[in-house]
Amino acid sequence: MDLPRVADALILGIVEGLTEFLPVSSTGHLIIVSDLLGTNDETGKVFAIAIQLGAILAICFEYRERFARVVTGLAADPAQRRFALNLAVAFVPAAVTGLLFHSRIKAVLFNPVAVAVALILGAVAIFAIERWYARQGAPRVATVEDMSWKDALKVGLAQCLALVPGTSRSGATIMGGMVFGLSRQAATQFSFFLAVPIMFAATGYEIYRSRHLLGADDVPVFATGFAAAFVAALLAVKTLVRYVANHDFRAFAWYRIALGLAVLGYFYC
Repeated sequence: MDLPRVADALILGIVEGLTEFLPVSSTGHLIIVSDLLGTNDETGKVFAIAIQLGAILAICFEYRERFARVVTGLAADPAQRRFALNLAVAFVPAAVTGLLFHSRIKAVLFNPVAVAVALILGAVAIFAIERWYARQGAPRVATVEDMSWKDALKVGLAQCLALVPGTSRSGATIMGGMVFGLSRQAATQFSFFLAVPIMFAATGYEIYRSRHLLGADDVPVFATGFAAAFVAALLAVKTLVRYVANHDFRAFAWYRIALGLAVLGYFYC
């Protein structure tokens, strides 16, 4: 077993799990940390995407009863069918856009400087949206169950922005949902649920197309990153749900700015 690689995998798994569902860009963090660890090669990029599966399974575990209701209620419960339809509708825009442009984006923007710029621009967007949201009345959509397919489509279109590393998938879907009339809690929960199909698809596709880069010696490394991402994501999701009940997202915007400036300073100075 290559212990240094396993140690790197543990670090990256924790980073992935802690940041996947926060509006701070897990991909951006993985690119930055991978570059610092010297693991930002082609195999490292596949690893960074593959361990997202651990974070997604944390959502499946945390909301297992909710997903079970969908599966058992598809045949007879209109509310569960509507929920499943909303996930399918929101999934399509990012899936299509990713198939068309992911390779080009990966080649051009998967670097720390591009991530830092996206982190800062995303922070500006969070400040602007939070300021606008505070002036609005009660949100039009209070819970995930109240969403229409049109609401889901709008959130799905917002998710396309997350293909740019540093933007944040959760940030794009949560902020987009708030702009389109969802409550903070509904936007956050729908972001969790929407992550499941889109990231299962992205992870499976990336592992399949890059399978020639992987060997048996990668199994312990991937397993370590997977397990670390699962545990860290479970903790992060529980914490975020409690946090959004009483706070806005400005603290994450300040963090994004601080990290973005630090990365730019490191690579330019």
